[in-house]
Amino acid sequence: MTGGIARGGAALAVAAGLAAALLLLVPQGIGPLLGLLALGLAGGAALAWPEAAMAAWLLLVETTPEMWLSDMIGDHEAIIALLKVAGLAIIGLAALRRGVRMDRYNPGFAFLFMFIGGFMHGLWPGLTPLASLRSLVGSAAPFAAGFMRAEARMRAAIIRCTIIGPAVTVAFGLALHAAGLRALYGVQLGAIRLQASSSPAFLGGFAMIGIYAGLVGFAGSGRRREWAWIGANFLILLASGARAPLALATFATLATLVAVEAPGFGMRERVSLLAIGGAALAAVLLAGPALHFVRVIDLVHLGDAGSLSNRNLIWPYFEAALSRSPWLGWGVGAGKVIVPLHSPIGRFLGTNAAHDEYLRIACEGGVPGALLLFGLLGLWLFRGSAALPVGQRRLIRLVFLAFAVQSLTDNTLIATTSLTFFTWARAVFINPDEGSAPA
Repeated sequence: MTGGIARGGAALAVAAGLAAALLLLVPQGIGPLLGLLALGLAGGAALAWPEAAMAAWLLLVETTPEMWLSDMIGDHEAIIALLKVAGLAIIGLAALRRGVRMDRYNPGFAFLFMFIGGFMHGLWPGLTPLASLRSLVGSAAPFAAGFMRAEARMRAAIIRCTIIGPAVTVAFGLALHAAGLRALYGVQLGAIRLQASSSPAFLGGFAMIGIYAGLVGFAGSGRRREWAWIGANFLILLASGARAPLALATFATLATLVAVEAPGFGMRERVSLLAIGGAALAAVLLAGPALHFVRVIDLVHLGDAGSLSNRNLIWPYFEAALSRSPWLGWGVGAGKVIVPLHSPIGRFLGTNAAHDEYLRIACEGGVPGALLLFGLLGLWLFRGSAALPVGQRRLIRLVFLAFAVQSLTDNTLIATTSLTFFTWARAVFINPDEGSAPA
């Protein structure tokens, strides 16, 4: 033991001496050296405390640094890439510490299939091989947690951070607003939309996932405190003005109250919560004329709550691309370049994303690639949820059904919300090669 410590101290002394010699010979190397030192310390900390590293990363993801940090330094795409690389590194270190598992139905395999198919067919004009490779890594990254063995503490950390993440984002947004660095909310057609450090759509998406996580957690444990967090996330979701996530989260909550089994959750508790929800809805309806500054209420008043916000204008471009290559597609990442961001339609919408994942994936990997991806998603879900208690099993399958519906009009797979959603799902799953109970 003493000899090992002595050898370790000698190694550190040699390393320090070499670093000092390097700085004397090449003074300008201090920047890279400090960067390598910081990476080394972060990697060592992540290896020693994988649960804490995962928790910190998830909370960072939910604050959406591609929004608030890019406001300060730019490089929106680079920040997203670094977020995903950091997540992959933390998952890799956790797997090194706890063990690697074979996730045979991992949806990430479908992107590899589509990547190969794109090269066989030829990439969409403007999509380079390097950009396609980066998109392959980025597209598969949300599912990387499937390859690590997740112990109870890791699962608990992931689930808890998913639930509290939106509140952390709002608190961080308040701090940025107080410092004059970023507006806490935006205004759209006269209605206020909470964005905090994120954007209204992303904040609403994270709040929706937080509600799902709270519901599934409650179905497994019966803890009443989960309803306080579910309520807080509903308030954040309503303030964000994200309509589809609000509708889907409401549907999942009602399904839980009506049909999902949970420990100690009898008819009296169900009726009480339904009564509280009904009273809240009645209060909103009565106060409707004074609440037009809330986007969802304002759109209902205008009769525009079901509009697609011009999403349908961009779909013909993707439909035309799909019709030209329905079998192999145009390569992973083609969805980012089929419609140039600075084209007239891109400038008008403020985005060049498809807002329909079935259409985008079919363009990138052809119809077979899309079928493979969503088929693997189904197998991944059913295999991982089969051993869950009945209430949790039904609910998480319902959540994935809601995800499938949302994918018709939202960017559910390419947005950073997918990092949280699929990492959380992995934490809930019990796989046949894992004997531990869910957190």
